[in-house]
Amino acid sequence: MKVAPFSNFSFSRLATSLGCAGTLAAGLFFAAISLQAQTLSSPIASGGSKSAASTAPGFDLPVGQGAGVHGANSPFPNLASRDDVVPWSVLTAVKTKHEKNRILPVFTMTQMALNQRTQRIQGFMMPLDPGATQRHFLLSSVPLTCAFCTPGGPESMVEVHSKTPVKYSMEPVVVEGHFLVLNDDSYGLYYRITDATSVK
Repeated sequence: MKVAPFSNFSFSRLATSLGCAGTLAAGLFFAAISLQAQTLSSPIASGGSKSAASTAPGFDLPVGQGAGVHGANSPFPNLASRDDVVPWSVLTAVKTKHEKNRILPVFTMTQMALNQRTQRIQGFMMPLDPGATQRHFLLSSVPLTCAFCTPGGPESMVEVHSKTPVKYSMEPVVVEGHFLVLNDDSYGLYYRITDATSVK
């Protein structure tokens, strides 16, 4: 049985459980069709290579998977290069394996070395609850292109549980906390950061 390329991230399960995130699932397919010339917005680590967004059969555009794409006409600038954060090029360089009816991540030694340690991550907030401040949200390598879209796959997002509320911003934010690499998360996520605090 062949698994759909974007089935590795259980968006419908995440949406059902997290309320406002329900709008994310609806536009996955349509987001892929509407995207135009895109680039990976995250800075590439020294000596690293760009992680190209994956495509579904019959499409030349990403379908809710891959490193994340940043539309050429986006009003938001690319993430600024910072030496104190984990580069998205490291997080997005994930291979996958098919196991029965699931697609599971295969992490590199570099990614596994981040596990269970304090890390800083820079990205764009994807709120999961209503309100001007968020304690539980997704941090994405690229900004949302619409209210119903996910800009990339699970490798382009980090689930954040914050110790204190973080003010929602459309500008990039940086959080620091206990970083977890997830081998078989029930929501299909690859990364989580807990006890997070906002960093300037």
